[in-house]
Amino acid sequence: MNLLGLHHVSILTGKAERNYQFYTNILGMRLIKKGVNQDNTSSYHLFYGDAKGTPGTEITFFDIPGLGHTYPGTSSISRVSLRVKSTVSLRFWKNRFAQAQVVHGEISRMADRDTLIFEDFEGTKLMLVADNGEKGIASGIPWSKPDIPIEHAIIGLGPVTLTVEALEPTAKVLTEILGFQHIGSFPSSENGVPKTEIYSTGEGGAGAEVYVKTRPGLPKERLGRGGVHHVAFRVPNEEEFSYWVQRINKFGFTNSGKVDRYYFRALYFREPNGILFELSTDTPGFDVDEDIDNLGEKLSIPPFLEAKRGEIEASLRPLKL
Repeated sequence: MNLLGLHHVSILTGKAERNYQFYTNILGMRLIKKGVNQDNTSSYHLFYGDAKGTPGTEITFFDIPGLGHTYPGTSSISRVSLRVKSTVSLRFWKNRFAQAQVVHGEISRMADRDTLIFEDFEGTKLMLVADNGEKGIASGIPWSKPDIPIEHAIIGLGPVTLTVEALEPTAKVLTEILGFQHIGSFPSSENGVPKTEIYSTGEGGAGAEVYVKTRPGLPKERLGRGGVHHVAFRVPNEEEFSYWVQRINKFGFTNSGKVDRYYFRALYFREPNGILFELSTDTPGFDVDEDIDNLGEKLSIPPFLEAKRGEIEASLRPLKL
């Protein structure tokens, strides 16, 4: 009953149109679902991923116009990474970011991988990581875009970084409850900051890792646009999902209980440092209501909200993507 790796991350945006332009036109990801926030249906929820919406490739955004900016701090998911095939791909992206005036750094080594940090237009902290043939959880299927060679396309989620006040409570949840293994650490690039710890699950590799950085004395994050709302971990099916629901209850975590998101089943809970974790099933998938060839082309509303489609569409601002 191992978690397979990362399922998706969800981030807040104040400008869905610019968000769409950045993640599809600049990063070359596919819009696989144009939906609504099921907990607040007056807001859009956009999903980007690989060519087929494979679990472990999705980065999603809740659209909240007028949202203030994020004040960084602890109790946060402070960086999200995306996988590419090779260091050669990183060089392609460094040149592309320079041409598109995307804020970015230099290619550097982190946790024994070549990486390239960058930011989107709302300051979301992002990073590309190069697989370079590393064994571990399989990547996704590249989405074809004319100006991005297929061999350099983004192929899934890489490690997420958590920034916490104290390491032990979060580490305990990862290892003793969620079954991650502590596999090492790497030095921080920030003066006076302890080394960053690495935790891995399932088959391992970039798509199955969590980095935990400790920043004692730093204020807690105030989440706004560009901030990461939660990270979800992969559960293969509903049978194993029931096991994880029972396990989270057994350890006394206040949680959402089973939530039907239609495309997957979800359970939400906060670990002791206040970061929101989600456990999500791989099944049934994002093609349950749309053909693979037409993902993201229409407003998708799950069946349990379909009767309110007229009301929901009337409450949404026009969105021209």
